[in-house]
Amino acid sequence: MGVDRTRYRPALQAKIVFAGANNTSYAQAERDLRALADIDLSDKQVRRTCKAIGHERVAERDAAVAHDLQQPLTDRKSVPEGVTAPSLGVVGVDGGRLQIFERGRTGEAEPPEDIHDDTLFPDPDPSPTTHWCEDKIGALLTMTSEEKGRDPCPEIPAHFVDRSWIPQLAKELKARRSAGSTATEPRPDPTPDAPAPSAAPAPTVTWVPEVVTRTLVATRQRWAAFGPMMAAAAWRAGFFGAPRRVFLGDGAETNWTVWRNDFSSFTPVLDFIHVVSYVFAAAMAGRASGDGWVIYERWIRWVWAGDVAQVITALTARQAELGVPGAEDAATSPRKVVAAALGSFRNNKDRMRYADYRRLGLPIVSSYVESAVKQFNYRVKGTEKFWREVGAEEMLQLRADYLSDDEPMEEFWVRRQASESGQARHALAV
Repeated sequence: MGVDRTRYRPALQAKIVFAGANNTSYAQAERDLRALADIDLSDKQVRRTCKAIGHERVAERDAAVAHDLQQPLTDRKSVPEGVTAPSLGVVGVDGGRLQIFERGRTGEAEPPEDIHDDTLFPDPDPSPTTHWCEDKIGALLTMTSEEKGRDPCPEIPAHFVDRSWIPQLAKELKARRSAGSTATEPRPDPTPDAPAPSAAPAPTVTWVPEVVTRTLVATRQRWAAFGPMMAAAAWRAGFFGAPRRVFLGDGAETNWTVWRNDFSSFTPVLDFIHVVSYVFAAAMAGRASGDGWVIYERWIRWVWAGDVAQVITALTARQAELGVPGAEDAATSPRKVVAAALGSFRNNKDRMRYADYRRLGLPIVSSYVESAVKQFNYRVKGTEKFWREVGAEEMLQLRADYLSDDEPMEEFWVRRQASESGQARHALAV
């Protein structure tokens, strides 16, 4: 199989694309195909096949979104015929990172193609200082849980007042926030390999909703296009007819713009973990460690109970003590830290009714979509990986397909083989 062919039988293509999308690189896919499937292809042949199929999947996705957007609004906010709405539908969005290489930047040499995962192409959103750009990741989850007559967990779990864990969590989340502004697009990542927040000590809980199915959406397109893309996927899954609908996100304004524009009928929930980091930072700002920890415990218990108004009052008083931040204040100054927390609480207070959410059986953390971001990063993110826009979009789509529980690639291969042979096939034969 040493001949450089651009088309292979569907069954063979399926193996090649699976390896290319689920390994860390095309080079690793080449090695796995040779060792595990006795398929002798170069990494460039694997790449070409992935690009061709990825291009088809992106075209199918975009056509489906365009078709959905042409439907009357009342239809798009209902349940499609033949689809059963879930009892609890959850939408979560977040941003990942990957490098887009720009040809022609002053003083930059074009890297050898065989070192990188994709060929080179100009970035429509060039940055003068970094190649790091943002990809948008969305998770659509069907979940199961029970509604309760009262809060099933009125006492805050011990790990949220664990003095050995919370400081480290806050430090890691602060590093992620400082990697770039959430108000611009794309967000550069000067620390691309910073670790994700450390896992909390495993609690014993019975009230947390359980995930039944997961469908993922990913793109390098702008947020204005990502929102309708997510809404179309949610509509096809019947989410707009679910009796309980949730939109989960962290404090980034881009997330809540998607909610306002495309999911305003969903209950908005601010990720509790990010709230923890803001509360901890504001409580410790300008205080000795012991004094700050006492304040943190008091404030985070109020947040857990849904009594955000008390925290806003306390933050307002603390801001008055410290004074209003000025232009001379660094981002880490106590006045700036408290002001940031106060602004976040005021902007998000209606998304922080955590006691009500627990009673209704709704999730309160966005770890579901954050774990999905890690799975995308596994394939597309790395200091040695550079993509062009088209190649990145194609790979993000393939990665979303393979990570989704409904296995859209299985249906794709059946459709593709049927279109080429003129016969419907229920399985791919080698």
